[in-house]
Amino acid sequence: MDDLPKDPDINALEAISNSPPRRKTLYYSQQLRTMTGGHNPRHPNHPRNHSLDEIDILGGASDEEDFYRYPITAGSVGGSTDMTDYVGVGESGNGFDESQMLPNQPLPEFVGSGGGVGVFKAPIRAAMHPNRPPCLEIRPHPLRESQGGKSIKTIASTDTQLWAGQESGVRVWKYSDTFDPGTFTGTAGRRLPRGDEETATFHESASTSQTLCLMVDEGSKLVWSGHKDGKVRSWKMEQQFTDGNTFKEGFSWQAHKTPVLSMTMSFYGDIWTGTESGMIRIWPWEALEKSLGLTQEERRMAALLVERSVIDLRAQVTVNGVCNISSSDVKYLLADNVRAKVWAAGSQTFSLWNARTRELLKVFNIEGQIENRGDMPSQEQAVEDEVNVKFVSKGKKDKPQGFLQRSRNALIGAADAVRRVAKGAGALVEDTKKIEAVMIAADGVIWTGCSNGLLILWDGNGNRVQDFTRHPAAVQSICSHGSRIWVGYATGNIQILDLEGNLVTGWVAHNEPIIKLVVSHGHIFSLATHGGIRGWNMSSPATMDSTLRKELSERSDMYTRRDKVSIMVGSWNVSQGRASQTALKSWLGSAVSDVDIVVVGLQEVEMGAGFLAMSAARETVGLEGSSVGQWWQDHIGKALDERSVFERVGSRQLAALLIAIWVRKTIRPHVGDLDVAAVACGLGRAIGNKGGVGLRLRVYDRLICFVNCHFAAHLEAVNKRNADFDHIFRTMTFTRSTHSNAAAGVSSANQALKNSNQTTSSSPEEARPDLAEADMIVFNGDFNYRLFGITYDETRDLVSQRSFDWLRQKDQLRAEMKAGKVFQGMREALVRFPPTYKFEIGKPGLGGYDSGEKKRIPAWCDRVLYRDNKAGMAKECSLDCPVIAYISQYEACMDVIESDHKPVRCKLNLDIAHVDKTIRRQEFAKILTTNEEIRLSIEALRFVPETLVSTNSIELQNQDTFNLKITNRSAEECVFYKIVCIGLCSIKDDVKEPEYRPRGSFGFPRWLEVTPGAGLIRPDQVVDVLVHHEEFHKLEDLVEGVPQSWWAEDTRDKELILMVVVRGSCSTDFKTHQVTVRHRFNGNTIRIDAKTQQGSSNHKSF
Repeated sequence: MDDLPKDPDINALEAISNSPPRRKTLYYSQQLRTMTGGHNPRHPNHPRNHSLDEIDILGGASDEEDFYRYPITAGSVGGSTDMTDYVGVGESGNGFDESQMLPNQPLPEFVGSGGGVGVFKAPIRAAMHPNRPPCLEIRPHPLRESQGGKSIKTIASTDTQLWAGQESGVRVWKYSDTFDPGTFTGTAGRRLPRGDEETATFHESASTSQTLCLMVDEGSKLVWSGHKDGKVRSWKMEQQFTDGNTFKEGFSWQAHKTPVLSMTMSFYGDIWTGTESGMIRIWPWEALEKSLGLTQEERRMAALLVERSVIDLRAQVTVNGVCNISSSDVKYLLADNVRAKVWAAGSQTFSLWNARTRELLKVFNIEGQIENRGDMPSQEQAVEDEVNVKFVSKGKKDKPQGFLQRSRNALIGAADAVRRVAKGAGALVEDTKKIEAVMIAADGVIWTGCSNGLLILWDGNGNRVQDFTRHPAAVQSICSHGSRIWVGYATGNIQILDLEGNLVTGWVAHNEPIIKLVVSHGHIFSLATHGGIRGWNMSSPATMDSTLRKELSERSDMYTRRDKVSIMVGSWNVSQGRASQTALKSWLGSAVSDVDIVVVGLQEVEMGAGFLAMSAARETVGLEGSSVGQWWQDHIGKALDERSVFERVGSRQLAALLIAIWVRKTIRPHVGDLDVAAVACGLGRAIGNKGGVGLRLRVYDRLICFVNCHFAAHLEAVNKRNADFDHIFRTMTFTRSTHSNAAAGVSSANQALKNSNQTTSSSPEEARPDLAEADMIVFNGDFNYRLFGITYDETRDLVSQRSFDWLRQKDQLRAEMKAGKVFQGMREALVRFPPTYKFEIGKPGLGGYDSGEKKRIPAWCDRVLYRDNKAGMAKECSLDCPVIAYISQYEACMDVIESDHKPVRCKLNLDIAHVDKTIRRQEFAKILTTNEEIRLSIEALRFVPETLVSTNSIELQNQDTFNLKITNRSAEECVFYKIVCIGLCSIKDDVKEPEYRPRGSFGFPRWLEVTPGAGLIRPDQVVDVLVHHEEFHKLEDLVEGVPQSWWAEDTRDKELILMVVVRGSCSTDFKTHQVTVRHRFNGNTIRIDAKTQQGSSNHKSF
């Protein structure tokens, strides 16, 4: 205990022997007799003979002989419980002189009890995250504000490249350049775009319309992209990317008039595209192949050729104006290459198609129920009764109510009506079971993920097999590799499941929703909504992860960077008034010359029952702010010279509460990702006269939260104030700074979901409140804690003598923090300014304290507190403790007279440690190549069990079927196979060496069926694959029974090469077997399919 810091008050208390401040020696001895139990009857207070108007608050004590007794309560002074409350530097107690301090030196601080445990514990930070595998950061999390026009929406992977679709085109990373320092090969002379300073080397395309979907075509060595302007574009994989130049698209055509929302390439190499209103179109490979063969000068002709070849599936299944498929947007298209089918999915319905015949096989909903209907029924009528608010007139016999009661009832009634309206409106937009992701696993099972976290498994015929939930948040993306299913959630979590849906492991991969997962190059790459891309070893969790984490942690000094930031936080209850520019300059403008960030919190910006009720209604539908709030922001900005020095970053208003932030332009590139939040604590936790508004932003890659609060009023409402803080701290949930999702009500709903995560969480950090996960939290506001056990006159007398050490003993906030009941573990600088409440508006000096009938006791209602990463007294700034802060200025502006509160300001100085992602990525590469244990682990992942294919040559005649057997010769390992067609040709007598040409995505010709085209082979098992010749022509393809156009070649013998690709359950490599298939034409009559004849009238000619 001897090592504990000493209370700065101790010296002062020892010096005056537990006595209150003295006016003259005569009264000092008299007070001592009172405190030692001697008889000294209490005299009634009498009028003072001096005026506090004339007292200089920076001067000494008055010479008046009047003495005002200070009632002493047990433990109020000199108690042992106070000995370790303050930490800091400089002299203690009354001997401490701020005027003698150097600028920006730390002030002594009071630390609340109860920190370091539960949600009040600072988050765990480390050079490498302890609860997730090390990752390859292709693109570190960019600041959201830096992504104007460059935001990445989707990704796709080839064997050697990672492609990304963005708002203005596409970009590509070569895996061979992954570990090189970031460079940009866009427009000549341009530097790395903001937000990509630490990104791996990439190449960018010329500007196009926003890219919405990507598709890899390994057969044609192309990447296809679907765009907002309705076009489909192609990009060559194997082009030469040159420095200083953007690359251009290859071939493109107008696929739709509306955005191309989804795209896939079928088993037969046709491109399927989906758009709004249930529109699905097919672009046959034959037309695509011809167009791709045309020259650059013939591009217009090529586009016309493809556009004329279109097959409109919606038109094909529409009879007499009634369509059998949904009119909802086609968000997902999935090629089932096991069975040669295509799945199309909207929000709640599926349609299943035969990829070969292009027939509609089935329409069913998310529950698995078959639907035969013309269109989706309207949902508007279903909620009509919910959104109608019923008004009941006042009965004749009702007694009249008072004004306060009527106001209270109006507020509660408005809040209740708002809730009912929100409940009805929410039914339209907040569907609990929408389809969010569709994927086919290696064993041929179809997986779909829903917005309520439900995972549904389907067989190849669209029958629902099973469903389960492994995480309560929305599923946003799914992918598979071998025996593992990777699931990305809206919480930023990744889970790995086995093929039966059992949870293998999981971790928090990003701090925002994971919208895409793709597989390649030994990694699973995840894309979050903020545009960050990370690669995860596909074998994780593995021993290699621990080794890599340990090695990288030991090298942390090499990639640690440190920066200093200064923040000014101002708080003011403006009492519905408006300040002069002089007052704002005095409060803020005069103190920000060396400040990087300014945060201002205002309370009581606007009040009144009508305004509060309307504000609650606006919040419910996602609207916030007011003209008065805008006035305050504009005038504060003027005081800060925001046009030339500071930039206004954002704000949040909840009824009477407003918080806004300004950032100095020189530091702006390192500050962003602004999120906002609001929690109401007024009537029924619905009205914003009391509550909190928050801002969260990233500063040098560290999360800092600012919360402006107004707690319950009145001296006796201590427990209510404590409850207000607890409610705000635990339920405040931050969302993007947009009007569509900024409602206060959203905060509690989202937090309820987060709390529910605890039951299935793989990490104990998941369920913590948003505020608990911040590296630094700053609370400011009118907390309304009062002085207790002291009278109005005694308080004013002690204020006049600047005896703040005595007044602090009567501070409710200090007492509650010491007891660990509020602001647990948070810090506040020693309060050495007069109480900031309550003053008569317009009356200057300390004589302005309320002298009306109520004579409210002055109090320090307006405060600023904070919590950083420090767990102990002294800690160096490092990646383990990345934010260290101290207060260098904490004062009230007593010359401002526009409100019954005085504004306060607090200057915080921060040391921030963060990671240089480029250097860490380079160290990552060095470890992978030099660590023998890791090298051997990577080599082991290349293992593929031995398999045997029954033949390498198949010969078919019309309608023949051959049974191809694939044997897994391993007694322990499963294998996964996939069959592709790497090339086909027509046999010509005059050509010795046939030229094999692949179709799109190594698809099959329509005359050949291979079933199943992919699947799982268990140990020591054999799978039978049927290779069948199926002649298939439509009437329009025949003239007098003979095939025309390019199908005329069908009368010749044809030959193709099948490749059986085999992988292990978690292999990064594969083995192949080649099988030659030859079809000999026998001249028999060609069979015509009746079903296809019926639908052929909807097909356009080429």
